[in-house]
Amino acid sequence: MLLSAFNLSPLFAVMLIMGFVLGITVHEAAHAFTAWRLGDSTAYRQGRVTLNPAEHLDPLGSVLLVVAGFGWGKPVPVDASRIRGGVWGPVAVAFAGPASNLAVLVVCAALYRLAVFQEGFLLVTIAAFAFTNALLFVFNLIPIPPLDGSKILYPFLPRALNGFVGFMNEYGPYVLLGLVLLGYFLSRVPPFYVSPLSFIISSMLQPLYLALALLGVPVPPPPLF
Repeated sequence: MLLSAFNLSPLFAVMLIMGFVLGITVHEAAHAFTAWRLGDSTAYRQGRVTLNPAEHLDPLGSVLLVVAGFGWGKPVPVDASRIRGGVWGPVAVAFAGPASNLAVLVVCAALYRLAVFQEGFLLVTIAAFAFTNALLFVFNLIPIPPLDGSKILYPFLPRALNGFVGFMNEYGPYVLLGLVLLGYFLSRVPPFYVSPLSFIISSMLQPLYLALALLGVPVPPPPLF
């Protein structure tokens, strides 16, 4: 996605990269901060309660994000046994990451209502930042480990699904990688052109944008997706 964006608009492509840097940084910092406030100082002692991107960006994940359109940040270490709040504590830590991206999206959408942000460089910046954080928000809510959605949903599943939960916790990363690779090949084979993962993300993005529009907070449509 990012390499193709350079062909159409180098400025927008650069702002997309900056948007992902911002989104990953606030996402991981929110995990670390919430865990620290709920009693687990593991991430705090490792310097992860910070908005310094260097502490949260994974070198390989960052390179793949630009080259392949799929990447990751440094996982925040969390010791669930130290977190207060019973089952809700770890869930709050998991949800803090996507919630931070949603907060950035809302700020971008609110700024877009100001005339100065509706044209030129500032419009491109706001559009890129809004899009990347919306994408990070919905992507991380997919309930496949190691994504946050699994940590939010799985604690509330019935015991009858313990086998499924155990399987997903062990093999979820491979399932996720398989969906990414499957999408890469299907998107180039007629009549598909749309990967399952892209379809899921697109479906989740639409109600998010609709909800913001109903609240009177328009989000500038991104030039690419």
